Amino acid sequence: MAYSVILHISGETSVAGEIEELPKPTDTIILVINPRQKDGKDLHYLDNNVTKVIWPLSKIGFIEILENADEEKIIGFVRE
Repeated sequence: MAYSVILHISGETSVAGEIEELPKPTDTIILVINPRQKDGKDLHYLDNNVTKVIWPLSKIGFIEILENADEEKIIGFVRE
């Protein structure tokens, strides 16, 4: 199952993409599939035909994990 994520990279704009699995505490790199800007535009520092990029986790401030459209939304109790 792929996760849609937003990477917050030090000194750069945020990068959206997909990852196959969440990084483990022992990992030093992250493989991002289909990297792009949050608005869907290409990253100016990557070639047009790049589909995967490896970033060192030391350059990443934090990672946002986005909700997949396939997942069901949980509805809590509603008072009427």
